[in-house]
Amino acid sequence: MEPPALRVDPAQGDPTAQALREAAQRRDWHTIRDLLTAIEDPDDHAFSVMAVADVPGVQDWIGEWVDAEPRSTLPLLVRGSHAVFWAWEARTGARAENVSQDQFKEFWRRLRFAENNLDEVVERDAEDTTARTFLVISARGRQVDAAEADRRFADVVARHPHHRIAHEQMLQYRCRKWFGSHEQMFEFARETVAKAPAGSLLGNLIVAAHIERWLDLPSDESVGFLEDEAVRAEFNAAADLSVRHPAYRKRPGWPSAHNTFAMGFCLADDLPSAAEQFEVIGDQVTEWPWQYINSDDPVQQFTAWREDARAAVS
Repeated sequence: MEPPALRVDPAQGDPTAQALREAAQRRDWHTIRDLLTAIEDPDDHAFSVMAVADVPGVQDWIGEWVDAEPRSTLPLLVRGSHAVFWAWEARTGARAENVSQDQFKEFWRRLRFAENNLDEVVERDAEDTTARTFLVISARGRQVDAAEADRRFADVVARHPHHRIAHEQMLQYRCRKWFGSHEQMFEFARETVAKAPAGSLLGNLIVAAHIERWLDLPSDESVGFLEDEAVRAEFNAAADLSVRHPAYRKRPGWPSAHNTFAMGFCLADDLPSAAEQFEVIGDQVTEWPWQYINSDDPVQQFTAWREDARAAVS
């Protein structure tokens, strides 16, 4: 019998995230409330809210929950977080020059709506880190200046210093393709990893930064760019501090970091290290970062390089 075809799982194999997504699809906000209320860890909470927020159509029913529980910030958090995804849905993933003015207007309208909800959560709950994290995400779409983006990020890390999603999103803001530079991006990634606790998933920021730098190169310069020995050494040092450290433990959302390391090691032509990551990943392929190479079928790229990596160590 043929093994089942691989697919990208938006829940990344996490049972709580899967239950949240299923509840959102059937418009069951009572279950969403109960599941999210039970999550105390800020990283896990942000990942789980993101799992709900990414479900299409939440905007069609979330008002019922907001009206039913006006004293709770949780429905506002879910509505605002979803509206960030809803905004990008209006903009599409096209390059800016291929996005119409009407699409941009709707994009900005939805982002303003998202931030109005998230701002209310922040005003009412001084310790909420998830709303503040989504404000870091929306910073790029709202085109806020560096001082405002830094303020939003600082609001998160003042409450949870090593917040994974907030750091990953701030790295994107500091990319040259957004509002930063290669120098700012690498400085941020390296300082973050140097300060991160042993076994933290934040080690993947080093690889993500190098991938972003590689993607920014002209096609004739990108071939073999990441095969430099210094890049390989930095990837392995990051893995040793992160996903290969004895203190490392899998937490919700772990597959995305391992997929990032796997792709980085493949691009660096360090196939033994890539094979090690693929063994940990199993079939938990994530869309990011593989869509950078094959946006139509990230699973195909994952599968092809997994085969190459396994062959290299067999």
